[in-house]
Amino acid sequence: MASTVDVENVPEVTGYMTEERRMIQEVARDFTRKEVLPVANELDPVQGDIPMDLRNKMGEMGYFGIRTPEEYGGMGLGVFEYCLVAEELARGWMSVASIIARAGGVMGVQGWPLEKRIELTKKAARGEYLAAVSLSEPGAGSDLAAVSCRAVLDGDEWVITGNKYWCTFADGADYISLLARVEAPGEDDARYSGMRSFIIEKARGELPEGCNGAPIPKIGYFGWKTWELAFDGCRIPRENIVGGSNVEGFKSTVSGLNSARAHTAARAIGLARGALEDAMAYAQERVQFGVPISDFQETRFKIARMASEIEAARQLMYYVCTEMDSGRRCDKEAAMVKWFASEMAERVTSNALQIFGGAGYTKLHAVERYWRDARLTKIFEGTSEIQLRIISDRLMGRPSHRATA
Repeated sequence: MASTVDVENVPEVTGYMTEERRMIQEVARDFTRKEVLPVANELDPVQGDIPMDLRNKMGEMGYFGIRTPEEYGGMGLGVFEYCLVAEELARGWMSVASIIARAGGVMGVQGWPLEKRIELTKKAARGEYLAAVSLSEPGAGSDLAAVSCRAVLDGDEWVITGNKYWCTFADGADYISLLARVEAPGEDDARYSGMRSFIIEKARGELPEGCNGAPIPKIGYFGWKTWELAFDGCRIPRENIVGGSNVEGFKSTVSGLNSARAHTAARAIGLARGALEDAMAYAQERVQFGVPISDFQETRFKIARMASEIEAARQLMYYVCTEMDSGRRCDKEAAMVKWFASEMAERVTSNALQIFGGAGYTKLHAVERYWRDARLTKIFEGTSEIQLRIISDRLMGRPSHRATA
């Protein structure tokens, strides 16, 4: 069976960690051990979905409303606490750590009455009104300025036509937040102009009317389905558009990626920690040549390197989260922590699987889950290559002759 061992080996941290944060961490760790890990070990091997019972428990814990203001039913905390909880949840199942990001606010839908926006924000904070985010397309992944899905105003309705890709949770969500083009793109830096974000409300468990789709076969990130969608005359009310100018529609989407990248770093750290803890437990149990393999110097040194890399990523994440919560711009730092933590997670989970040997290459242990999911952290929320581009542009300025492709 997959391991549920949770070795309490996370180092004590000073400086960033207040008593309140330490309590939040301990509660989330206990919740993951008791509620998330058993479900993950049962359902991930058969590609099952996150159960509603678990989602309801997460809602009761307040995990969907960590960053939602208290007056709207949330905890009113920051990116730091959000990532603190995400690391713990990802140690159990990355999909569970990811679904808390789907309670994004709808306060920016200025065409809706204030009462409706507040009511739905409160529901989201309880996990009862969750989103699927539809940005990418078959021909637009890292280059979101290439989005071609169109929204055309027809009287009191927007008519959406085009294809979308990599839309996780499209079926289970209560609405889809979709990036679409309302005007033809400009030239060069203005390629991002003419785009807006739309809210497509729908019944939970179904796709919207005027939209067809199919789940994409994945090698990991189980717990929910990721969809390819085709919008063919999907109609939504005129007011279901996020406020701001057409230029701001794209810029606001991109600016939200900073906290999303910190969240990805937290998930990568949680995966790496899960793999490390399971590898430590297995190394002490597995006997070869008459001794536990934890006695072998190569195993001990491998574990020492793994633990050091995890802690380095965690401390960088704490710093970046603190910068965000202080209101400072940190595009470069968010890219750094996303790149560093995701690259680290792939190495650490691979090394953990190596410690398990042949047993690690089976579904009898959770380490293969951590390994598969860690690989994804290098791709979503901006690939490692995109993060390096952001970092280098902030350090040296944009190259004088950058290709548009």
